[in-house]
Amino acid sequence: MRNLTSIQPGPHRNRTAKLTELARSFQEWNSASNVIARLTRRLNMTLSLEAQLTILAEEVAASVPFDALHYRHRVAHQDFVFSTGVGGPHKCEYRLSLEGHCYGTLTFHRRQKFSEEELAGLEMLISAVIFPVRNACQYIAIEQAALTDPLTGIGNKRALIEALNCTSALSTRHGAPWSLILCDLDHFKQINDNHGHVVGDHMLVRVAEVLEGAVRDSDQVYRFGGEEFAVILPHTTEEAGKQVAERLRKAVENIRVDGGETPLTVTISCGMARHLSDEQPDQWLARADEALYRAKRSGRNCTRIASGIA
Repeated sequence: MRNLTSIQPGPHRNRTAKLTELARSFQEWNSASNVIARLTRRLNMTLSLEAQLTILAEEVAASVPFDALHYRHRVAHQDFVFSTGVGGPHKCEYRLSLEGHCYGTLTFHRRQKFSEEELAGLEMLISAVIFPVRNACQYIAIEQAALTDPLTGIGNKRALIEALNCTSALSTRHGAPWSLILCDLDHFKQINDNHGHVVGDHMLVRVAEVLEGAVRDSDQVYRFGGEEFAVILPHTTEEAGKQVAERLRKAVENIRVDGGETPLTVTISCGMARHLSDEQPDQWLARADEALYRAKRSGRNCTRIASGIA
């Protein structure tokens, strides 16, 4: 690779000629009819993995007809699946590997068998995909890391706020019931003070695991603060939300963590609020927090429901 800082300017005429040649070369590349050049150009214009796979499907279909394309990869602890078309009995599969890392599996399906020439063409096209797909996967991982609590592996406060914004809009638009539960560990400071932060962190991890295990796949659990968790419940009424909060509270009561002579236990207080029509996310969160505060004042290890007034 040349060091750009070492290039010395020549006479004005030479610089003008070089710039003209560079502009012409870029224009030719930008308008290239060669499918590989066009595919590479289009792929490098986005970091969206879904958009890249859509572009790939379009370009491949123009050269090698197929009936279905399927892509699967686990990115940042989440399964990413992309499919287009309806499959046939014949297929060819490619594992996208680069520098010892796998960036997913591409599978093409067709009702008719692929010829050797078509397979060679597919392999040429797919070779142009690996680097852009690698970049897109890394971008997803970086984005996901910014929304994940590093200790527990669940969503962090930023992820919660984004989810509340989206959820509030959906609830208002469709009129579907959504509920929010805030959970706070009771007297958690005593665990840290008496047993150390390593034990305290282990307790937080166990609580996160238990909360996730006690809700549906469609429900989302977040670590909202130091020892505070939040759970968003789609299509859940106030009464159903209260039942979930009680189930979470009882599940946490059963946690046992090694604390030396006797196992450590912990309880949680819960505040639950259903989303009101046209309610802003911060208002919804504030009502759930107020209900949590009442649960704390009521002796802890209990659930309180927010008022229906925003």
